[in-house]
Amino acid sequence: MSAYSMENFITDMEGLVAKGDEAILLSTGASLMERLVEDLNVVPAQFRNPAANGERPNHGTFVCYTGESGLSITTVVWGPGDGIPPHDHHTWGLIGVASNAITESRYLRLDGGTDTTLARLELEHVAVMKAGQVSTLALGTDEIHAMQNTTTAPTIEVHAYGLDLKGLDRCMFDIDTGRITRFATKAYDND
Repeated sequence: MSAYSMENFITDMEGLVAKGDEAILLSTGASLMERLVEDLNVVPAQFRNPAANGERPNHGTFVCYTGESGLSITTVVWGPGDGIPPHDHHTWGLIGVASNAITESRYLRLDGGTDTTLARLELEHVAVMKAGQVSTLALGTDEIHAMQNTTTAPTIEVHAYGLDLKGLDRCMFDIDTGRITRFATKAYDND
């Protein structure tokens, strides 16, 4: 039996996206992502190291696929000590750890989300996600998290989203002040 490939994953995810049911997409998609990240070789060798350029030289985000449906698949490399504070996605997401581990902190927004300048967040839980594990992000209900690589090696992940994050208006949250900063991914490291 041949290994589950990135091409298999793309075909299967496009089929799920076409059905339009986010709950089924996340549960079935998480199982598909688990199959995909069983083998680090699904991530091209050139996408397994931090990009070593730009504002975050210890980080890398590489686009693998963007479809007309909105489906976007990237690989993300978190170098040792790399991370991002609490942020949202404005779309559903699946994150599969292909190698090493990442600490994910999940947050619940307590203020209803109507204020665009301030937010009240509560830490829901912290988990160390290891190779082979998958995290799901549900649009509007469970999509705020922070990521931190506390190890001494790069962590490699595969991300699938319902929309391309490049240019997508999103929010970053300051836990201490509640301040919201708008941001968007400007480019991928392989653009």
